[in-house]
Amino acid sequence: MSILNGKAVVVTGAGRGLGRAYALHAALCGAAVVAEIRGAGGTALPSKHSVARADEATALVEECVREHGRLDGLVNNAGVLHAARVWEEEPEQLRTIVEVNVLGVLYCGAAAARVMRDAHSGAIVNVTSGAMEGFERLGAYSATKGAVASVTFAWALELAPAGVRVNAISPQAQTRMNLGRREGQSPAAPERIAPLVSYLLSDLSRGVTGQVVRLTGPELSLVRHPRRCELVLRSDDWTVEAIAHAFDTELRRDLEPVGFNEDAYRWSDAGSSG
Repeated sequence: MSILNGKAVVVTGAGRGLGRAYALHAALCGAAVVAEIRGAGGTALPSKHSVARADEATALVEECVREHGRLDGLVNNAGVLHAARVWEEEPEQLRTIVEVNVLGVLYCGAAAARVMRDAHSGAIVNVTSGAMEGFERLGAYSATKGAVASVTFAWALELAPAGVRVNAISPQAQTRMNLGRREGQSPAAPERIAPLVSYLLSDLSRGVTGQVVRLTGPELSLVRHPRRCELVLRSDDWTVEAIAHAFDTELRRDLEPVGFNEDAYRWSDAGSSG
């Protein structure tokens, strides 16, 4: 397959797991890859830059342009995970997860956008997670992945006039950062997720932007964007009593389930407060 022939791509966090699979697959599809791997049918340039530093994230992009004369794709994959109850969170752990998972995406994305905007072409693939829907003991991680989804929507709007596409993927695979194997589920190998990234980097996905794509191995789907519910109540004077009545009546049927997929807390099971 040669869908990425002639393209130069940066993949962050490619030392192992999903990132390594993305980089290897892109190389096999013909891309010149700047990542923490050696070549696999394509050209690969190892990098040790830290995405959590703005200057090093910029240097990573500049390294790709200097080596290959162009930047066609960025895969914002670098991330860290830790599990803790909200009352057990340590400030330094919180700082690290935000710096890598959020600032790393912002720094690399900004550097790549400057190059791609001038070239009037390119594709950015951010990596979010099903955890953004809510997952116990992963509040900080969930928050960072929700931020990645939100910035994907914003960048897609900002960069569309320049011909640059921005999408996100929400993978489930067997890696060291996997959220945990559920009963009856067997997470996919990283190699089964990689074709989605190569597709989004390639011209085959022209016209696809601002999307979050979920792939678990056998299941491929799109994730809905945050939207206000259709029901909108109006009043010239929203008192506490009127708001309580609205939640006990009309708004109750629109209360969203809280949590990831089948583990969600559903308000229909919670009874009424009135």
